[in-house]
Amino acid sequence: MFQLKDEIICIRGAGDIATGVIQKFVRSGFRVLALETIKPTTIRRQVALSTAMLGGEMQVEDIRARRVEDIDEQFEQCWAEGIVPVIADSAGVSIRRIKPAAVIDAIMAKKNMGTNRRMAPVTIGLGPGFSAPEDVNAVIETMRGHRLGQLILSGQALPNTGTPGEIGGQSHLRVIHAPAAGKVRHCAEIGDWLKQGQPVFQIGDTVVLAPFDGLLRGLIAEGMEVMKGLKTADIDPRKLEREECYGISDKARCIGGGALEAYLFLKAFSRN
Repeated sequence: MFQLKDEIICIRGAGDIATGVIQKFVRSGFRVLALETIKPTTIRRQVALSTAMLGGEMQVEDIRARRVEDIDEQFEQCWAEGIVPVIADSAGVSIRRIKPAAVIDAIMAKKNMGTNRRMAPVTIGLGPGFSAPEDVNAVIETMRGHRLGQLILSGQALPNTGTPGEIGGQSHLRVIHAPAAGKVRHCAEIGDWLKQGQPVFQIGDTVVLAPFDGLLRGLIAEGMEVMKGLKTADIDPRKLEREECYGISDKARCIGGGALEAYLFLKAFSRN
């Protein structure tokens, strides 16, 4: 009989949504390994374990992560300490050697970045870009609304609309994209309450201003080189407490629960 502690769950991505997934699996007793890019462009850095790639370690709520090299002994040491190892492997080339029980694509790229059913006994894709059972065993709905977190065993998630979900009466304006290519310099910090027209960040001589009053919930790392159009900041118009910038979102928790449900369902189904 298998034990959860013997199961390795490989998560592609460690951004804010992926962190919600990681928390569910870690709390359920699994050994979790996260694969990330060398320089993540995560904007909700305070609630993303991907920040460990830049700072060496990161803690979100009760989950700790540590950047490690691709060495099995370091993985075992992290798991023994209750820490999630994060490695630089955006292409997923290490998956074949690791032989995980499941691969969960939580990159949230709105398209499939190479995840397929040959990677592991169970494969799960989050959001648009995946088709079950052709690409992966299951897809999890990531669109806000009635279907958020739904397990899809046949078909695809709702298509990407290109417009962020509405929060507090704001939609496309709440996500700020880089107006030009260059190095980002902060004019404000995550957790600041901004007034409309207040500087948020600067790229070269271009200063980006807050489009409305709101809480700066996400901002790409200082000094990051960005391309024009890259998602760079996120402002929430709701009167939130500053502490809410440092907790996993309701959306991430829901998607994480859906991914855990999908794995356990598929694992049980395979034994029948």
